[in-house]
Amino acid sequence: MKSGFVSLIGRPNVGKSTLLNAIIGRKVAITSSTAQTTRNMIQGIYHGDDLQIVFVDTPGIHKPQNKLGKALNKQAYYNLDDVDVILFLTDVTQKLGTGDKFIIEKLKETKVPVILILNKIDKIPYEMILPKIVEYKDLYDFKEIIPVSAFKKKNIDELIKTVSKYLTDDIKYFDDNTITNVSTTFSISELIREKVLFLTKEEVPHSVTCIVEDISEDKNNVSIGASVIVDRENLKKILVGKNGSMIKKIGMEARKDIEELLNKKVYLDLRVKVVNNWREKDQFLNQLGYEDFNS
Repeated sequence: MKSGFVSLIGRPNVGKSTLLNAIIGRKVAITSSTAQTTRNMIQGIYHGDDLQIVFVDTPGIHKPQNKLGKALNKQAYYNLDDVDVILFLTDVTQKLGTGDKFIIEKLKETKVPVILILNKIDKIPYEMILPKIVEYKDLYDFKEIIPVSAFKKKNIDELIKTVSKYLTDDIKYFDDNTITNVSTTFSISELIREKVLFLTKEEVPHSVTCIVEDISEDKNNVSIGASVIVDRENLKKILVGKNGSMIKKIGMEARKDIEELLNKKVYLDLRVKVVNNWREKDQFLNQLGYEDFNS
């Protein structure tokens, strides 16, 4: 039995959550083109033959512009020295920039083995991959370099095989049926937030919060009452939409993923609440285990 912990780090939008979902084979972390979508460290547990790898998806490391950014960076840095392997993800469609170099300088402070993951290779010509490898190889002594396509699930098996070489634990940390450390209600709230971000684009800040306030189920059906929390009335108007069209669309799209998650028929009652009293918002956020990044 081999086991261990692996951290996924990188700039925002390089595909960390998409890679985690590809590895686990299920959606355990939401994805979005909106920067800093991941706000909590979410674990996905991979189970193989005599192998268990706990992958930790972290918020994208970036130059913080506000308290939210600082808090997300703090989370991303938190476990760099407390894992067995670090996977540093980069987007091969983007030029190597100051953000990547900033992370590499941070990696020089750790003794944990670092594997470079060149993601999104499906979007560039094959002959461009080698120059990318050389470019990064000159900046840091990576233990391994693996080109992958998280979206198309290319080279995922090779990644697992390579990571396993650096694991030394022989403890089964989770039972065979566990694929994530987060609760079902947290997963539901995140699926709703994913649809909010996708359907409203830049109109609604990424700091929007979604919570599950009540849930009941029987053998075949689940009834869920959930709220999207914003701090301004104009944001509520955007989310509700004309004659309730937007919130209805968000609910319909979220329900599809929730039904896949729960494998049951879902009835979703989705509402929008304006909470500008920070103490009240703290209570909402604490239900999800969030810190109040915006106060």
